Amino acid sequence: MENINEEVHRAYEVIKEGGIILYPTDTVWGIGCDATNPEAVAKIYKLKQRAETQSMIVLMNGEKMMYNVFKDIPEVAWQIIDLSEKPTTIILDKPRNVAPNLVSGDNSLGIRIVKEPFCFKLMEKMKKPLVSTSANISGQPTPIAFKDISPEIIKGVDYVVNLHREKIAGKPSTIIKLTSDSQVKVIRK
Repeated sequence: MENINEEVHRAYEVIKEGGIILYPTDTVWGIGCDATNPEAVAKIYKLKQRAETQSMIVLMNGEKMMYNVFKDIPEVAWQIIDLSEKPTTIILDKPRNVAPNLVSGDNSLGIRIVKEPFCFKLMEKMKKPLVSTSANISGQPTPIAFKDISPEIIKGVDYVVNLHREKIAGKPSTIIKLTSDSQVKVIRK
């Protein structure tokens, strides 16, 4: 357990200085930063060679963080979170208190509540949501294991978390879009 706490501390020190990290999530390896820091978010877009119009998701560690970002959360969002057996990203309307370059053109943001210990503890320490985007150059395949991550990505981040390097990832999360008028649309199963 101490290893996890050391890694949380190291990652936190990098993130609070505006850095970006490469870290294991509940799905695939991710590139992340403080979701309230637009300069750090811009570094990730640049590293991934991704247009800022292609939004990234944000990880959260619970209800309090969700309400800090979304004033109105439809009841169906909580039902989906409670009933999901696998990691599920929910896209909600009208986010606030996050970097503007994370919010998509239709004023929505994809979020996922994580229970994965490293991510959860890191956000507990940050007291902020964490950006999460797959550890690849835009358009390239999503790596399913640390060994599949390109050297360009590894060299391009400020810190690589030293946990779960041998783990083979599951699939990327399911993505469901919820609109404020309660429409539900599955974007990725």
